[in-house]
Formats: sequence, C-alpha cells, structure tokens
Amino acid sequence: MLGVSHVFGIPGQNALALFDAIRRSDLTFVSSRVENNSAFGADGYARATGEVGVLFLSTGPGALTALGALQEAYATGVPLLVIVSQVPRAGMGLRRGMLHQLDDQRRSAVNVTKSTAIARHPSQIPSLLADAWSLAQSAPAGPVWVEIPQDLLQEPVDVPPVTSVATSVTRRRPRVELVSAAGALLDSAERPVILAGGGVRRSAGGPAALVSIAERLDAPVVSTVGGKGAIPFGHPLSAASWIEDRHTTALLEDADVLLAVGTAMGEVTSNYFTLAPKGRVIHIDAEARVLEANHPALGIHADAAAALTALAGQVTPRTGDGPAVAAMLRTAVQDRLAGQDVAAELTLMSDLRAAVPVAAQTFWDMTIAGYWAWSAWDPRDGEFHSAQGAGGLGFAFPAAVAAAIGTGQRTFAVTGDGGAMYGIAELATARQHDADVTWLIVDDGGYGILREYMTDTFGQATATELDRPDFVALAQSFGVPAQRVSLEGVGEAIADTFTTRGPAVVVLPALLRMFAPT
Repeated sequence: MLGVSHVFGIPGQNALALFDAIRRSDLTFVSSRVENNSAFGADGYARATGEVGVLFLSTGPGALTALGALQEAYATGVPLLVIVSQVPRAGMGLRRGMLHQLDDQRRSAVNVTKSTAIARHPSQIPSLLADAWSLAQSAPAGPVWVEIPQDLLQEPVDVPPVTSVATSVTRRRPRVELVSAAGALLDSAERPVILAGGGVRRSAGGPAALVSIAERLDAPVVSTVGGKGAIPFGHPLSAASWIEDRHTTALLEDADVLLAVGTAMGEVTSNYFTLAPKGRVIHIDAEARVLEANHPALGIHADAAAALTALAGQVTPRTGDGPAVAAMLRTAVQDRLAGQDVAAELTLMSDLRAAVPVAAQTFWDMTIAGYWAWSAWDPRDGEFHSAQGAGGLGFAFPAAVAAAIGTGQRTFAVTGDGGAMYGIAELATARQHDADVTWLIVDDGGYGILREYMTDTFGQATATELDRPDFVALAQSFGVPAQRVSLEGVGEAIADTFTTRGPAVVVLPALLRMFAPT
C-alpha cells in the first residue's frame, strides 16, 4: 500500500517471521552479505530511484552493524524506512541472556536516525510504519527506525488485515516576512552568487527553481559536491563545483549577497573552513540546525524548492555579467591546474567521463579518484552520488549494486583498494542478482588519501599501507568478469562494460595525487 517494491537486508533469528512474510508478498528482496552494505544498498536505491529505501535488520549485531551506513543517509538526507526486529517483549530491558539482546537497542540508533519507535501491540504496527514512512520523506528527509519484537511478529493477531494507510509528507514552506527580506537583499545586490547544495537536488522541483532564480538574478551558481547536477554544468551561469579551490572560495567570499541553499556550508563546501563571506548571506535549509551554524545569515527554515520559488517571485529580472563571471572562474581553475603536476589525474577524469554514458548514475567512495570527482566530474544527464555526508568508506559499490537492481540501468562505482575491501562480499550480491554494475577499483596499495595527508602533515605515513588480494582473481572467483588495465586503457575498458550485461570489475593499479587548492 505504500508502493514498496524492493527490500534490503539479511535474515536473522528474531526477524525470521518478517522475512517469511516477504515470501508471501510481491516484494523483491535483495540479500546483502553484511548489514552495513544492506544499509548502503537501501541508500543507493533511494538516491537512484527517488523512492524510500526499505531496510530489514535483525536484532543486536545485525542492527548495530548497519549504523555506520545509516550515518551517511542521515547526514545526506536520504529517506530510509528501517524495520528492525527485537527480542520478545518479555525480555526487553532485562538481562535474561537472550541471543542478540541489548539493554536499549533503540538508543543505539538515535544519532543516525530522525526518529525511533517500537511496536508493543499488533494494532500499532500499521500506524507506526505509516508515520515513519511520512517522516522519512518530510524535509529534511532521512532514516527512520521502527522495532518490532519477535513474539509480535510470530503470534496470531485478532486485528483485521490492513486495507489502507494514511500518510502525509510535510513540505516546509518559508515564512513570508523572511522571503520579503531576502528578496529585498537580492534585489539590491550588485554581485549576487548562489551556492547550491544537495538539498536543492533532493527537493522536488528544486533544480528547476534554482535555474529560474539564477536566471532572474543573472547570478553565477557554484554547486557543492551534493549539489552537482542541480544546475547543468552546460548552463551559462554554472560555475561548476570546484569547491576545493581558492578562486571559487574568493567568488563566494566577494559576493555582496551570497544565497546558500540546501547546504550547511560545512567542512568540504567551505574549502575546509577557509570561506569567510564579506557580504550578506541568505541561508536556506530544511534542517534548522544547519542554519547559521558556520556563518551569520538571514536564515530561512524551508524546503529548497518552496523557498526558491517564493524568492523568484520577489526579485526583479536583470541582465548582467553572470555568465562571464562563471566562465572566468572556470578558466581560472583550469589555469591553476595547468600549473600543477596533475596531468595523469585530469586525463583519467576526462577518459572516465568519455567512457561512461551521459545518463548513467555514478557512485564514488572516499578515495582520491572520488575526491577528484567531487570537483571535476560533470554528471551531465545522470546523477552523481558520493559518501561525503558522513565520510565513511565502503559506500560506492553496494549503493551502485542496489541502484542497478532498482533502476534496471547499468551504474558505475569507483573505490580505492582500501574501500573495496569493505564491500568485496557484495560481489556475491551483484552476481546473485545479475546487477548491471561496473566497479572500478583504483589500487594504490593502501589508504591513498590518508597516506598523502599524513605525509604532508607529519613527514611520513603510518598504518596506511595494505596487503590486498588479487582483485581480478577474486572477482572471477565470484563468477564476475574482471580485468587489470593501465591508465592509458582504463577508459576503453570501462566503455566496453557498458555494452555487456551483469557485473563487471576493472582494476587500475595507479598512484594518484590530489590537486593543491591554491
């Protein structure tokens, strides 16, 4: 009745009745090999399809193992419905020595979910799930957690079958007086600049509303990592997404009015807290806690699309030098990069962009290639997804597998060799479900970005070098085609996988370097 088609998870003792119900339903169950990857999968599915990701978890170790991935969904605002089993009600809150028992399982999830609830009677279950479904999608979206004890799942009930559920998704609208004040500021601005975050992309109608107000203001638009694609890079007002760049930082700082939408202006977006706006800031976000968290601003607590649409009606259309400013920034960035020894990395990004179809959804792990993609990758007609919300390893491959299953289209995942080991078991999931997913593993022999950070800071790196398997042989042992390629051949190899069916792995031994932001 909620329209769910796919469910992610791993069976467990207290949850067996829940999984038996799947057998008697029309749901497609996607079985991962590690619960954290199940949560990443539900996350990737939600991002790729625009639907709520549904995750079934078992009690104790199963539930706790998923928390790291739920932090990413929570930080990024991805709607997930997490249904978790519990020990029988007679054992809850006690130390009876039941398998998987925790003192307070819900409390473990508080930091990574919007809400937690527990069903204590059968009649409560439909309403709890409907309320959780609504809350997961209400701005700011995020994961919600509902526990159902084992005995409640198994015992006969005398409540009638569910024939209807009532849901209500809240779209937070801006206050009128704040829109008027923001409109007046923007109308008087001589150098307005827009910073578009992931909240714009996730808001229904957000990208169109962003383009509309940018064109009315003739304002250049800088996209954050999460905001990539909110305005097409091909638009004359797009200043792309080189946020780890001194020229981009300067553009944002020098605006007399900076309109920041759907972003906390956090660590990465602010070029590691070096951003210091000189003008007025208008800050719009559906998450009240991020408003003015880093900079004084006129804070507007609202959904991005609603606020931008309202603001567009307040500002007077103008023409000016917005496209020229955006173009000059792009040129300055390219000139800066031309003075650095990063030709191999630029070529890799270019070759991968040429190899991956324009509408493909791409998933990037916390790895040097992924950090390059944060700035350099143009999503074109596809979608760009990364784990920069919480910054945990292991997101890209399980998320891409689930997205491929959910959309029926080939997806592209990029990890390093360190991050690859977090999700290597999901090769079995990809093979079992014949997911059309291409996985590029950039093998530099360790945690490459940490090696670089430690060497720059301390003169040498510690605990960053890793023994690792033969990734090609390992993938082939799962029945997944795999090949090892050079920097010169990686583009052709990736392109070839998009002409095939099922999972494919490409391993690129390469030691990449990050660009310097100055």
